[in-house]
Amino acid sequence: MPPLVPPLATLRRRRSAKWRSHPVDVLPLPVAEMDYVLAEPVVQALREAIDRSDAGYAAPTRDLALALCGYAGRAWDWAVDPEHVRTVTDVGLGIVETLRRLVSPGDGVVLSLPVYEPFSWWIREVGALPVEAPLTSRSGSGGEPRLDLDALEEAFAAPQTVAYLLCNPHNPLGLVHSRSELAALAELADRYGVHVLSDEIHAPLTLPGAEFIPFLSVSDAARRRGFAFHSASKGWNLAGLKAATVVTAHPAPKRYVDRLSPHSLFRTGHLGVLATVAAYEHGDAWLAEVVEALDHNRRLLGQLLTQHLPRVGYRPPGAGFLAWLDFRDQFPRLPPSPRSPSDRRSPEARDGADDPAAHLLETARVALTSGLGYGTGGRGFARLNFACAPETLVEAVTRIASVVDGAGG
Repeated sequence: MPPLVPPLATLRRRRSAKWRSHPVDVLPLPVAEMDYVLAEPVVQALREAIDRSDAGYAAPTRDLALALCGYAGRAWDWAVDPEHVRTVTDVGLGIVETLRRLVSPGDGVVLSLPVYEPFSWWIREVGALPVEAPLTSRSGSGGEPRLDLDALEEAFAAPQTVAYLLCNPHNPLGLVHSRSELAALAELADRYGVHVLSDEIHAPLTLPGAEFIPFLSVSDAARRRGFAFHSASKGWNLAGLKAATVVTAHPAPKRYVDRLSPHSLFRTGHLGVLATVAAYEHGDAWLAEVVEALDHNRRLLGQLLTQHLPRVGYRPPGAGFLAWLDFRDQFPRLPPSPRSPSDRRSPEARDGADDPAAHLLETARVALTSGLGYGTGGRGFARLNFACAPETLVEAVTRIASVVDGAGG
């Protein structure tokens, strides 16, 4: 077997967004792409398709639905009806097109912030308005942010609220919601007639110590109100191949999905469908290796931060490969000071208080994702992608520590 992570020089030959968005001296850890090699069953499926010049439109078969059903049963003991699985281009487009059939201009769609930045874009794209119900640190959670059920009830009770976008597991914090939380959420949604759209794209990457619970599996209320969106794009690193699914478990939400354009299948990547089927059917061993590597890296990152950046707050995620780093103690807001004529950087980039990602890109040449795009609770935070070689994590933390030592820290 080849090593899971190619050498950095090999990675820099990739032409995807992660490797083409910054100069070569920048260590790129923002975009949610993994550095790992593709699973061999996926490679084989794609090679065979290219060898037979098979690069046409996606075929109207049940292959993807059946592959997802098989994987969901093995991984989560979740029985999915293939008749309730609809192929779409990707999770984002699936959510947008579903929202178009649920909301009218001016309706409210609830978010639990800080949350994946495009959620707000998608809501506005369909003419709806984002409604904030931020995460909260409840008693008994050990200070870990969780869904704020009281805030959700207040938002759901508003007459203009139509839907809620659930991130399950939650990006960028890597929260894995419990069965009881999801059941309580479903009961609230059912009581107030709110649709729940559950983005479950990171579910295959649930890490040891946590258990992913599909939203539609928790109760009849969840099935009446819910839509689930799945893709192999994060779990098997296939984001550029464009294939995803919308899953329902009750006739009421299925009626909305049935109204999607009949051309939605042909907007899906044929190679993406082939790769996804291969991943779901034959990619379990590779996925287990990746999960083991991510588990190692999340613990390594904690050790590195404790050693070199003890003021940076970090809670190891329960799923995925994204670390939500709190730089607020590392970069306390500095008092205003005169700028030299040659200093064209923004105040955020200069002192790191509001946007540590901008500051560290300029000073440490490490690219992280700015927390500002994640809404309430994102100021002073940055998101780091740790799906890389352990040596890359060491280099990233070393670079960051070298520029913050004695400067705000």
